[in-house]
Amino acid sequence: MAADNTGNGKDFVTLVDHSTGNSHDLPLMGGTTGPKVIDVRKLYAETGHFTYDPGFTSTGSCESEITYIDGDAGILLHRGYRIEDLAEHCSFLEVCYLLLRGELPKPDEKREFEQTITYHTMVHEQLMNFYRGFRRDAHPMAIMVGVVGALSSFYHDSTDINDPHQRMIASHRLIAKMPTIASMAYKYSVGQPFIYPRNDLSYAEDFLHMTFSVPPEEYKISPTVARAMDRIFILHADHEQNASTSTVRIAGSSGANPFACIAAGISCLWGPAHGGANEAVLNMLNEIGHKDNIPKFLAKAKDKEDPFRLMGFGHRVYKNVDPRAKVLKKSADEVLAELGVDDPLLELAQELERIAREDEYFIERKLFPNVDFYSGIILKAIGFPTSMFTVLFALARTVGWVAQWNEMITDPSQRIGRPRQLYTGHTERSYVPIDQR
Repeated sequence: MAADNTGNGKDFVTLVDHSTGNSHDLPLMGGTTGPKVIDVRKLYAETGHFTYDPGFTSTGSCESEITYIDGDAGILLHRGYRIEDLAEHCSFLEVCYLLLRGELPKPDEKREFEQTITYHTMVHEQLMNFYRGFRRDAHPMAIMVGVVGALSSFYHDSTDINDPHQRMIASHRLIAKMPTIASMAYKYSVGQPFIYPRNDLSYAEDFLHMTFSVPPEEYKISPTVARAMDRIFILHADHEQNASTSTVRIAGSSGANPFACIAAGISCLWGPAHGGANEAVLNMLNEIGHKDNIPKFLAKAKDKEDPFRLMGFGHRVYKNVDPRAKVLKKSADEVLAELGVDDPLLELAQELERIAREDEYFIERKLFPNVDFYSGIILKAIGFPTSMFTVLFALARTVGWVAQWNEMITDPSQRIGRPRQLYTGHTERSYVPIDQR
């Protein structure tokens, strides 16, 4: 079967099945920007064939108005706004409003939304007992998956996906409670008492306070660190139809409640090929060990026969510069300058960045430091253990998941997710009784 698409102003492509001589016209669909797509929804019904696309790298699963990525040009837009502008001028909650509602908030809308999220930050007191059911050495992501999934057993008044008001309440609750849940996962792992949220602090400030403060003394929040934390949240808020977002959408397509859908997204994000990338950066730096070893490990990274990979450089989507990395490098420099952290690992990271940026091998291949490289450096400087890195990613990405889930629920063209397969097993066989095998 071959595609005949010569242009000529046609809004379809013609597929020719050379085994039968039959041809089939498939419509071309165009979005507001980006390449046109071939509508294959009737392909199987009309031809008896379906497409084969492992990883869905050439398949569009939905229409969306939320996020647009041009990987070749290094562009990331949320509702049409460049990520660089949002990270520079907006707070995380303004970006949350934008992703959920479609527009940046006016001053009164901003105040109302911030108040709504602030007054949803507390979690049900019985959740304290739920945490105590985990082992102390449980990974914080394991705790997150369990606790978020359990929220549906505490908040019955926001699980009806057909009620727009309940969907809105569930969305607000998830965005508001995720910092509380994440900080509690950290506190439980280190054996410290849970700290309740404070309504007088910003979203990022409150999270830092709940995570690092202890009852005997006051925790002083650095404005530079709080702003860096807010930027990390903004830069991880949404990233189009990635693995975890697609997981949330496909879970939601079955009619599952929003808390279960977000728990599914957290589970997917836990994978080292997805949300664990910034943790992998720190593990790589530990493996390198010292600045003197950098040339040796760069040589290993260039050797196709060597399994070593330079984590935090390059990106599957961005073939040029990761636009989020440019923003976060500024925050990394500010945080390291203010905190004055004397950490050999951070010095190693800075030296690795400098050398790699000057190496022709990496320049030619456009393997520049990505958002995971800089976020790992910042989070370590602030004091987060590597086990919390993916938790912070999940915290930030919750708003993207929620926005995508809401869009999917209200899309009349969406159906329950049901990918096809290319079957390569046995054809039909006769049953053989056990005494004859």
